[in-house]
Amino acid sequence: MRAVPALLLPLLLLPAACSKSNDVYEELPNSSLAGAPREDVPESRMDAPVARPVIIGEDGPRLDACGTLGQVTRSGSAGLPLRAAPFSDAKALAQLAEGQRAYVCTRRIDQKWLGVVVLPAPPAGNATPPADCGVASPVERKQAYDGPCASGWVASAYVRLIAG
Repeated sequence: MRAVPALLLPLLLLPAACSKSNDVYEELPNSSLAGAPREDVPESRMDAPVARPVIIGEDGPRLDACGTLGQVTRSGSAGLPLRAAPFSDAKALAQLAEGQRAYVCTRRIDQKWLGVVVLPAPPAGNATPPADCGVASPVERKQAYDGPCASGWVASAYVRLIAG
């Protein structure tokens, strides 16, 4: 038998120290989509349920939770979709009619989407003010809106700012 030089000995033992790649795969937790059956994996991010809450209080604790009031304009007969997240493929939560008012609480960084809290329309023939949504006064810190009124995201091109 021929002697192996001492410098080559670690190189010969290196393959023995490696494990098979499928051994590692078997040890992964089930939270990974890699091992999920194909029907459980969404085709794209848009197929998955995605929502982004409207954040109130971005102007600080001394100003109203939502500092601007807007009104839906140019919405057409179908209305302006109120979406669960700030992109056009997000789930539509409601349709806002022409003239509907909403508090503008936050904006997407590119200004194309507004996070709004929708003022409920007063009952027909009733001059009583709409319900208080809880955003016309200050809040202590930035937080997700969790009040009685509908909230979501609308395309900023269809909202005219009227106050604030």
